[in-house]
Amino acid sequence: MIVPLSVRAGTLESTMTEDLSPAERYAAARKRAAEQATALADFREMYDFGLDPFQIEACRALEAGKGVLVAAPTGSGKTIVGEFAVHLALGQGKKCFYTTPIKALSNQKYADLCRRYGSDKVGLLTGDNSVNSDAPVVVMTTEVLRNMLYAGSQTLLGLGYVVMDEVHYLSDRFRGAVWEEVIIHLPESVTLVSLSATVSNAEEFGDWLDTVRGDTEVIVSEHRPVPLFQHVLAGRRTYDLFEEGEGSKKAVNPDLVRLARNEATRPSYQDRRRGRAMREADRERERRQRSRVWTPGRPEVIERLDAEGLLPAITFIFSRAGCESAVQQCLHAGLRLNDDAARERVRALVEERTAAIPTEDLHVLGYYEWLEGLERGIAAHHAGMLPTFKEVVEELFVRGLVKAVFATETLALGINMPARSVVLEKLVKWNGEQHADITPGEYTQLTGRAGRRGIDVEGHAVVLWQRGMSPEHLAGLAGTRTYPLRSSFRPSYNMAVNLVEQFGRHRSRELLETSFAQFQADRSVVGISRQVQRNEEGLDGYKASMTCHLGDFEEYARLRRDLKDRETELARQGAHERRAEAAVALEKLKPGDVIHVPTGKYAGLALVLDPGLPAGRSDGHRFDQHDGPRPLVLTAERQVKRLASMDFPVPVEALERMRIPKSFNPRSPQSRRDLASALRTKAGHIPPERARKKRAQAADDREIARLRTAIRAHPCHGCDDREDHARWAERYHRLLRDTSQLERRIEGRTNTIARTFDRIVALLTELDYLRGDEVTDNGRRLARLYGELDLLASECLREGVWEGLGPAELAACASALVFEARISDDAATPKVPSGKAKASLAEMVRIWGRLDALEEDFRINQTEGVGQREPDLGFAWAAYMWASGKGLDEVLREAEMPAGDFVRWCKQVIDVLGQISAAAPTEGSTVAKNARKAVEGLLRGVVAYSSVG
Repeated sequence: MIVPLSVRAGTLESTMTEDLSPAERYAAARKRAAEQATALADFREMYDFGLDPFQIEACRALEAGKGVLVAAPTGSGKTIVGEFAVHLALGQGKKCFYTTPIKALSNQKYADLCRRYGSDKVGLLTGDNSVNSDAPVVVMTTEVLRNMLYAGSQTLLGLGYVVMDEVHYLSDRFRGAVWEEVIIHLPESVTLVSLSATVSNAEEFGDWLDTVRGDTEVIVSEHRPVPLFQHVLAGRRTYDLFEEGEGSKKAVNPDLVRLARNEATRPSYQDRRRGRAMREADRERERRQRSRVWTPGRPEVIERLDAEGLLPAITFIFSRAGCESAVQQCLHAGLRLNDDAARERVRALVEERTAAIPTEDLHVLGYYEWLEGLERGIAAHHAGMLPTFKEVVEELFVRGLVKAVFATETLALGINMPARSVVLEKLVKWNGEQHADITPGEYTQLTGRAGRRGIDVEGHAVVLWQRGMSPEHLAGLAGTRTYPLRSSFRPSYNMAVNLVEQFGRHRSRELLETSFAQFQADRSVVGISRQVQRNEEGLDGYKASMTCHLGDFEEYARLRRDLKDRETELARQGAHERRAEAAVALEKLKPGDVIHVPTGKYAGLALVLDPGLPAGRSDGHRFDQHDGPRPLVLTAERQVKRLASMDFPVPVEALERMRIPKSFNPRSPQSRRDLASALRTKAGHIPPERARKKRAQAADDREIARLRTAIRAHPCHGCDDREDHARWAERYHRLLRDTSQLERRIEGRTNTIARTFDRIVALLTELDYLRGDEVTDNGRRLARLYGELDLLASECLREGVWEGLGPAELAACASALVFEARISDDAATPKVPSGKAKASLAEMVRIWGRLDALEEDFRINQTEGVGQREPDLGFAWAAYMWASGKGLDEVLREAEMPAGDFVRWCKQVIDVLGQISAAAPTEGSTVAKNARKAVEGLLRGVVAYSSVG
């Protein structure tokens, strides 16, 4: 009979208690009673499984009043700690805000907490949803909380706990600063719960949290609750990546290494057929070799995983089109992963979730093709899909009704979709600029989805074989846990006016210096500072050793150094002049000139065949201007060589002239022999002209004469130990120069955030947004505008650029503030609405040009994540059409954009229109009213669909 774990634990505990002394039993009983009286004991009763040690440790720290940072692998149950913070808040009559990086994760967490605590106690706040926002527990995106903090929202009253899920997002270069802003500006009374993926510098991040938030416990767990096994699928075989065996250091499977070696030595199809017709025997050999190893197709991979009991699986394909294509390939291959009963359940759920979508839109959205895949248990998941469709896929996958999902890497970012297996087609992805290898951190994040806790005994990561794959490189990705957290925090214009409004310039500067970015920069200079300290001790020793009883030896050494520097400078100038003279002389050479090459490997008598002037063409080779003349010559030793300027350190002149036969062929040994013989006969007796040595510049230089006189007159010049002192002085100077370089490095890294803030404040003062510690009316308008183009939006409002625009025209202009094309295409001019909207968009670009020039004057650099990028007009026409009431089919066809992207950009335009409405003047302006009307025009149809609220 299987004894339940709780019964066995109780029996074991009673047996152990019997072995204790009466005093020990009394102490154990008191300890149990104390534990049962804690909030953690009540919380544990709510779950039908035991908590892991790291979860218990984190919860105890929370109950003790400490903040916590929990860093643990994906799927290990970090969110249990966040849910305990919710439990504590409700028990103490306080509020708890649960923040997430993305709306989909907020929606998912909201649904989870509603199921546990009831919808009356849980609210939701995202950019486009507001549900029960006064509830004691509110789930929100991090940006919403940041905006609340700056606005001094009344909702913050009674806040006791903030959970920051996926806090490692602060590395994100576009949005990461928001996490730091929240952490820095939260009231001291709020307890912070930070949940992160496994990062290699969790202790450093914890130290920073300790500095800015007070007592913070760092709990790091490397343990995966479900062990992960790594495989490579090649041909008909599935290879284990590592050999079986115990120990932390695992060896790569030798069979896989042998396969890679054989593939590398096997000639390719093109190599074998090059230069000859491919015989039938070659074709047969090709077929036999292909039968040994190949990259399996997508339907074949799913069939193999199904046969081996490894479904459900997520296949990561780093392309939206690739995900859709994979689903179609599986459908065309006749794959069916669901039985009839499952198909009925899928159809019922899909029809329920999509009931609000008008029938005419379903065809446009590819609904029927999507439904066919779902009924067969196959789906895609990427950002180009309609949010409702993505949510349905997620729900069906969790229920086991979709068994194969082809997804882009965005699925790995926090969405709760664990699988038994994860498949990676390639280890290379497009990063926006180039195809680059995925990092160990990305590999860990992707494969972390494999293995469902409480369902699977083990998880499986499968990489498809690709020609040229290195098993050792893959093992490095799978075995490395290096994923450092790097701050992306940078001050912005909006941040600056909000900070100055609340704290004044001086206090704001101090606050920014507490950022994680500055904390990391300061830490990086600790080692350099220690080196500077050691150098300064060495300088004191050298200074003592060079002390002279006759006078100031440091002054004497400076005179000697100045003399040496001046002589070096003059020598450099002389060498430069000689090279220039030599280049001029080379340009005068003509074919047939006999010269004497002064130095180099081919020094001696030579005949010029081609002067090799810059930008001239000879032997099919074009020379750039900076190369200088490179004459092609025939040497007396019968060699034809092209010489370089370094072979002519001094000017060269023609000694004689010779006729070069028209029949001369530099590739013919006989031609070279005959012409070289004629060269020796013609000019072999002429001695090379000796270069006339010019009088050195130093001889006539007044500064050198002055320095030499000063050196001879100095008291230390007569010291018997002068050269010994000089050696110490030279060491002192070298060390002093190295120390100065280190100090400059420290200065460049210290107060970097504050210096950027100072430049931003100076620009805002120039534009009359700030006057010292006072925020002007213009500044208060800017304080309500968030986003990359906050200052541009504020300037447009100030200059009345949007006055007189209709709602749809205003939507088009607002789109330029948020839209960014996925792939920049400078050749294509985006289509924009005509009339007033076109003029306003052109004016926006003009204002941006003025701001860009101003940023350059104030040394505000966009490459550092600060400043205003150029507005992108690529979504203006689509926003205008949709706000004008056009149908979805027409808009998507004109926009040439997937429905998911269209909905996402529309929601971002709605968000910025809301900000414009709040910031626009209330009197004598139509902008605020038309912004609200534009929101109403955009928030319809597919844009209004949501699974929450």
